[in-house]
Amino acid sequence: MTQPPSGPTPPSGPPPPGKRWHTREDSGIRLDARLRWWHDDEPIQHPRIIELFNTSLVLDEQGRYQLQIGQDWCYVQVEDAAYEVRTVDVTPDERVSVRLSDRTAEALDPVTLAVDSEGVLTCRVKGGRAKARFSRDAQYQLGELMEQDEGGHLYLRAGQRRLAVPVALEALGA
Repeated sequence: MTQPPSGPTPPSGPPPPGKRWHTREDSGIRLDARLRWWHDDEPIQHPRIIELFNTSLVLDEQGRYQLQIGQDWCYVQVEDAAYEVRTVDVTPDERVSVRLSDRTAEALDPVTLAVDSEGVLTCRVKGGRAKARFSRDAQYQLGELMEQDEGGHLYLRAGQRRLAVPVALEALGA
């Protein structure tokens, strides 16, 4: 006796008008420059789906972004930053740590800080392979750690440590 094939049945025939069939390589899912999820140019608005997508986003060895949910995956288009910095902390060992939208935390490399065209701080994460955009709260939290020396240079204060910041005060709108 023959077993039926497992898994979903692939669609047959042409897609309905105005729709298209998707593949893992062409999922129709994208993350825009403001970290909003879209599918076929329709905004994804359900908070649980947004959280699932945020926590399932990974960068593969070739530098392509994927959503990995269980055993299923697909490539997604990321227009700019892939992650949001949601919280900034100073760890007990006096390091500045960022918590990201994928629920991971890592040490901030202050050398990677930059300001985008909208005045929003960004940094490099995931070993420098991905860009993260600071939320308003996180940008404020980082600002609370910043100090300016007599020469006008910015530093992050982490306990007794001072970490140079390659961002000009004027770029922050101060």
